[in-house]
Amino acid sequence: MLTKIYFDNSAHIDGRGGFADTSWDDHIRDMIYQVLFTAPGERVNLPDFGCGVRRLLFLGNSDVLAAATLFLVQGSLQRWLGDVIEINKVDVTNQEEQLVIEVVYTRRDNNLQQNVEFFLPATGQ
Repeated sequence: MLTKIYFDNSAHIDGRGGFADTSWDDHIRDMIYQVLFTAPGERVNLPDFGCGVRRLLFLGNSDVLAAATLFLVQGSLQRWLGDVIEINKVDVTNQEEQLVIEVVYTRRDNNLQQNVEFFLPATGQ
């Protein structure tokens, strides 16, 4: 049985120490970030959650790493956020010392397409 997880932490403390709300677009971006940067096994009650792209940083930057990251990211986002967003495209490119992960998705609640980019420093060549 596949368990879906939603983060309901759309409220946070603002820069002045007060209570603030996060927009749904920002909340979705934060959920994508959490899926990408949480390593499997990091969450005790949900050991399969995440795809752990940070561990890829030490593998050296290459086209092979970019291709492997693409499949890892796409599969993890589909598994954990598939009923919130439709993944239209995941593009992973290596640019000098960085991996750039671009996720293009459509929100299922309003059918608006969005995109978000994450930059990972990569070591080695």
